[in-house]
Formats: sequence, C-alpha cells, structure tokens
Amino acid sequence: MASPNPAANRASRYHARSLVTWARANLFARPIDVMLTTGIALAAIVLIWAVLPWAILDATWQGSTRADCRPDAACWAFIINRSGQFIYGFYPAAERWRVDLVFLAFAMALLVLLNRRLPGKQAAAVFLILVFPILSYMLLHGGIGGLARVTTEKWGGLSLTILLGVAGIVVSFPIAIVLALGRQSEMPVLRWASVGYIEICRGLPLIAVLFMARILLPYAFPSGTEFDPLALAVVGIILFESAYLAEVFRGGLQAIPKGQVEAASAIGFGYWRTAIYITLPQMLRMVVPGVVNNAIALLKNTTLVVILGLFEVLNIVAAGAADPDWLGLHAEGYIFVGLVFWSLCFGMSRYSQRLERDMRSAERS
Repeated sequence: MASPNPAANRASRYHARSLVTWARANLFARPIDVMLTTGIALAAIVLIWAVLPWAILDATWQGSTRADCRPDAACWAFIINRSGQFIYGFYPAAERWRVDLVFLAFAMALLVLLNRRLPGKQAAAVFLILVFPILSYMLLHGGIGGLARVTTEKWGGLSLTILLGVAGIVVSFPIAIVLALGRQSEMPVLRWASVGYIEICRGLPLIAVLFMARILLPYAFPSGTEFDPLALAVVGIILFESAYLAEVFRGGLQAIPKGQVEAASAIGFGYWRTAIYITLPQMLRMVVPGVVNNAIALLKNTTLVVILGLFEVLNIVAAGAADPDWLGLHAEGYIFVGLVFWSLCFGMSRYSQRLERDMRSAERS
C-alpha cells in the first residue's frame, strides 16, 4: 500500500490550522462574538430544518402540470418545465441559437477585457462599445442575411434582463464620461447643459423616465409614428443610467490631485491628452465600486420595463405562475428569480472586490 503524500498532509494540516485561527479571530474572539455566532448558527439550523423537507426532500422535480405536484411541498417541475421560456421568453425555439451566440460573443469579449493575462483589451473594449450593440441587434432581430425576423415582442426572460442591463451600462458609459467632463468644463454653456441634464434625470425615478419615453416621446415625432417598446426601454434606461454614472465619474475626477493636471499642462499636454493619458485612467480605477453598485441597481431595475409590455425574467415567471396548468406556484417562481438576481449581483460584487485588490497590489508594486 502506497504511503500518503507528506506534502499533501502538511498542506491539509496547515489549511485546517488557518481555518481554526480565522474562526478564533473573527467568530469567537470575545464572549459577545461567541454568543452571536452561536445564535446565528442555531437560527440557521432551525431554518434549514424547517425548509429542507419542503424545498428538497418532499419536492416534486418532474411533472407536466400542477396536478403532478404535492400540495404540501415545492413544485420545481414548474421551473424545469418552463425553463426555456424563463430564459428565452417567447423567442422561437428553432432560433434560440442566435441568443446563445450573442451571449457567447459577449462572454468572450468580457473575458478578454477582465482577465489581466489575456491580450487585446483595447480591441475587446471597442468591440463591446461599438460593434456588439449593432451585431447583437442584427442577430436577435434578424431580417437580413437569411435570418428569420423575430420581433422584439417575442424577446423576454433572463436573456432580455441581461440584454437590458448590458445595453444600459455599455452605451451609457461613454455618455457618462462626456457628461462628467462637461460638468467640470470651463465653458458655461457646456457646463450648465451637463448640470441640467444630470440633475433632471437624477431627480426622476426610472419608472417615470420609462413612462415619459412611452407617452411623451411620440409627441416629438409626426403623428402615427410607432416606436418599438424595447427601443423605448433601452433609451429610457440609457438616459437614466448615464446621469447616475456621470456623478460617479465626477467624484473620481475630483479625487485626482490638481497638481497632476498642472504638471501635464506644464509639459505641453492639451486638455484631451491630459484627459486620455492622465485623468481618465486614474478616475476609472477609483470608481470601480460606484460603477458596480450602479450596475447592480440597474440590473434589478430592469423589472420595471413591464410597463412597456416587455416580459423580462421576473414578469415572465409571474405570468407563468398565472397559467391555469401551474396556478398557485408563485413561491417557487419568486425563489427562482431571487436566486438568479442574487447570483448575478453577487458575481459582479465579488469580481469588483477582486479587481480593487489587484489594482491596489499593482499600485504598491
């Protein structure tokens, strides 16, 4: 019989000692910490003991209608049976590969942009800002290149939620930078125009902006002009989000010492060279937490597009729970939606923390 690996045993013992040391320092350092840790652990055990039979042990995982499920336990067959609709909305099943292709392209560009070891970050950024919005619309809408046309009324589910969140952040990002620079400009017209736009949009809730896009925008165009509900939603979200991001960027610009700008001017740098090479790179590093916070808030606010007749993941799940075949399964649907939103928001939050640590390490080195 082979002897155990000594190096593996040492690593295991070191990990165990590190875990015990961390627990003593963070969970059991003082009597009050012991009481709080014990109380929270007991509450968690009681909660799991009460929920586990309903959620897992007695739950129904397969079925075609509500009649196949137990009345006293969760019916996850509802989620499994309608998973395609919850992800793709009413998008035709034969054309869903186009949705998959769009999000695969986005994931690959994002991977290149966020992974420090991979080259081509400038190309990935240009692709996301300039190419991806047009390419994704052409693929999803179709009508060209032999692709079947799929109107936006059939878009929905989780794919629509992510699409609205990505479009809101990606398109509003450069607009917000221009607004932030404009608010600090020495030109009165540009400065007050930026201030007016930012303050008006920040003073309105997103639902009011969406209502205005739906009701007031058509009055600015000839009578009979029809607007796509998805286009109205994207425009409203971009208008709203760009104002909030502009204030985040302005805070980052104000945190940069003025001496750096004066030094750049002394060596002959103009306004735009100073902004591109000195102020904007530092500002973007400083505002990572604020940008991620706005992205998380925007992702959750996408549920408001239901007022425009769009069914993102929350509203399509609620509509599915109202189906006579699955009537009364709102709890399972809302738990599923909560887990989806929590997973997306938690992932963004954890990555932003990692990015901050990496940037601090790079600055120290």
